[in-house]
Amino acid sequence: MAEWRGEARAAVGWHSVNDIKSWVESANQPQTDFPIQNLPYGVFEAAGHASIGVAIGDFILDLHACAQAGLLNGLRGEVARVCTADSLNALLTLGPDAWSPLRARLTELLEAGSTWREQAEPLLVPQEGAVMRLPVQIGDYTDFFTSIYHATNVGNLFRPGNPLGPNYKYLPVGYHGRASSVVVSGTPVRRPLGQTFTGDAPQFGPTRALDYELEVAVLMGVGNPLGEPVPIEKARSHIFGLCLLNDWSARDIQMWESQPLGPFLAKSFATTLSPWVVTLAALEPFRVPAFARVEGDPPPLPYLCSAEDQARGGIDLTVEVWVASRRMRESGIGPMRLSRGNFRDIYWTIAQMLAHHTSNGCNLRPGDVFASGTLSGPTPESLACLLERTRRGTESFGLPTGEERTYLEDGDEVILRGYCEREGCVRIGFGECRGIVTAAT
Repeated sequence: MAEWRGEARAAVGWHSVNDIKSWVESANQPQTDFPIQNLPYGVFEAAGHASIGVAIGDFILDLHACAQAGLLNGLRGEVARVCTADSLNALLTLGPDAWSPLRARLTELLEAGSTWREQAEPLLVPQEGAVMRLPVQIGDYTDFFTSIYHATNVGNLFRPGNPLGPNYKYLPVGYHGRASSVVVSGTPVRRPLGQTFTGDAPQFGPTRALDYELEVAVLMGVGNPLGEPVPIEKARSHIFGLCLLNDWSARDIQMWESQPLGPFLAKSFATTLSPWVVTLAALEPFRVPAFARVEGDPPPLPYLCSAEDQARGGIDLTVEVWVASRRMRESGIGPMRLSRGNFRDIYWTIAQMLAHHTSNGCNLRPGDVFASGTLSGPTPESLACLLERTRRGTESFGLPTGEERTYLEDGDEVILRGYCEREGCVRIGFGECRGIVTAAT
């Protein structure tokens, strides 16, 4: 029987790994989201129970089955055991010293010419028809406000000429969201009820200004003890990976209730998370410098600044929003793209968000989620919510069926997509983050 080479594989640079092919043929297609260079983690239902899996081409490799078959034997610590769990939380607690050898072992199982193909191939499950679950049990969810373009656009809609708060360029602004209403992609989103104010007195009823927000979610790996901040230099070692996130928003409810505090019922009715977690290891080839501040902007305070993070703290990740109305789907018309932007345009990096979040001693735990906020960029094409695109609902846009929209209607489906591309590198994707709007109760 062949010997494992996982420890050696863990140390291979991305330049060499970029040349690897898989015996899973669909993983070698140029436009697949899930080549062997990606190997994102998720949780799916199979044979009546939930299993951890990794996406490879059009398939899922069942890690529970791999552990039972002995294909994860020899990995240090409790890796094989935690891969039989029904969520990623236990794996996240083990940290990079466990994640790296596991990734190397999975690469060895799935690479072309693998001597383990005969044992691994029966453990593949087709993605088509698989029921996906949330990849983690989320204890806490925080939403940031890191796109200066979004903050400026929205600020100008409500406070022309004075869009940004005095603190925006000094700290990553955020608020604590609702973890219990985070749902996995594909879950219907019911139009929420709430108070709105349009005249002399408030009224209660369904929102008339339902919006999406295109965001990227960061999933915590190893947590930090209460009272002990995470230094920015160590922030990345605490982060497991990224997902796509739709922070659904009821703008008319939000406008009335956000006086004087921040978002509440206008956002807590649903937040949609994509099912696949793309690891920081897979994103390594796509790291870029942090957002370049314009002349005159204050430099980050010392606890939010490191030379490494400034040099490579950004991620070149293209993000898109697509929409399909009920009439479009019934007519066989494919989704229409509404937005395309890039995650590298955020004013604060993921390391800065984590460092600030914990700077007061707040403890984050494995499986906690914090999100980027709406990822609008500098161009009209990159506006990442309808509040901006329709200028508070005053300018409509057309769909291929002739329908007009200012905000979302019942039956509309919103689809978020994300992918990384770079010359000389294999493209990797995030899959999709979907949700269809259903009528209010």
